[in-house]
Amino acid sequence: MNFNCIKTVAVAIVAMVSLNSFSQDLIARQAPIDRKLKAVDSLALQKQIKAEQSKYPAYSLYPNWNNEYVHAYGNSVSIPDSFRIDLTGFCMPTPSTRITSPFGPRWRRMHNGLDVKVNIGDTIVAAFDGKVRIVKFERRGYGNYVVIRHENGIETVYGHLSKQLVNINQTVKAGEPIGLGGNTGRSTGSHLHFEIRFLGVAINPALMFDFARQDVTADSYLFVKNRSHSSSHTSLASNGAIKYYKVRKGDSLSKIAVRNGVSVNTLCKLNRITKTTILRPGQVLRCS
Repeated sequence: MNFNCIKTVAVAIVAMVSLNSFSQDLIARQAPIDRKLKAVDSLALQKQIKAEQSKYPAYSLYPNWNNEYVHAYGNSVSIPDSFRIDLTGFCMPTPSTRITSPFGPRWRRMHNGLDVKVNIGDTIVAAFDGKVRIVKFERRGYGNYVVIRHENGIETVYGHLSKQLVNINQTVKAGEPIGLGGNTGRSTGSHLHFEIRFLGVAINPALMFDFARQDVTADSYLFVKNRSHSSSHTSLASNGAIKYYKVRKGDSLSKIAVRNGVSVNTLCKLNRITKTTILRPGQVLRCS
């Protein structure tokens, strides 16, 4: 091998080493930039998600925001096996305590809400903070009605109103007037049809709201997928409302049973507990 050939090979090797070093330096310099870009993308995405969540309550649960239909989800929504619904920050939709028609089968069809006696013109308010999804009229159904989606994941329906006081996409607070009691639509007398749905699944409002006491039944409600929210959970007291009892210090199952006119076995069955279950103050038990 002559000198010129050796020189050419040496130059090529030096060039390759230099190129490799340059590439490594470029990659090293680019890495922090990539990390910054990812951080920017992540922050932008988080900001967008927060904006969507602020715009539409329960954004992470629902597949869309539809201003046309109450039952707008069908098979497009993924229903979790269980979900705890926060009931704090509530407001009773009406001060009326009289239930005229419970949740459950009625006239060979399902009645998916509670009918609460109100007079025409009585103020109806939002049960929780949320955003108005629907303000419409349905002649053979809800009449004048309002649907609100709430931060806790549920949607509430207020039917047979004489007048709606809110607009579509309006943000409302718990206790804010949203309509006036009426007798519109498929109704045989002035009343409020109050409905609760989670991802389209109807839930008996009496499991969450105690109209007789004007209070929620507990601080939260556990929704369980495929569990019946109708017949097996709608046994009513003589006044048409489900009876609940909040445990106090010193209470026992026998004392609670006597106080509420039921047997200990019935209490255990209704609450899925045993006679040896330790009760804690503040615990809410179903008694009918």
